[in-house]
Amino acid sequence: MYVHAGNNLVLNTRNIIGIFDMDNTTVSKRGRDFLPRSQSEGTLVNSTEELPQSFILTGKENGRRVYLSSLSARVLASRAKKRSLAL
Repeated sequence: MYVHAGNNLVLNTRNIIGIFDMDNTTVSKRGRDFLPRSQSEGTLVNSTEELPQSFILTGKENGRRVYLSSLSARVLASRAKKRSLAL
């Protein structure tokens, strides 16, 4: 199934490793280092022109990618859960 992550970004739920809240994950040093490192590796995809509220870590098919989203992690997790329950 697929989940709409905002701004014409649609992701396959099978590839989603995790959905993370931007405020909570950037509190720790490891969390603060993760996004700049992803950007320098070329795996960060900014899918919003607004201030990102969450990011989605994907893997499997096309390698690791990190997508920034203007939607909250709670909304994204709810959408992904609804899609998986529809199976």
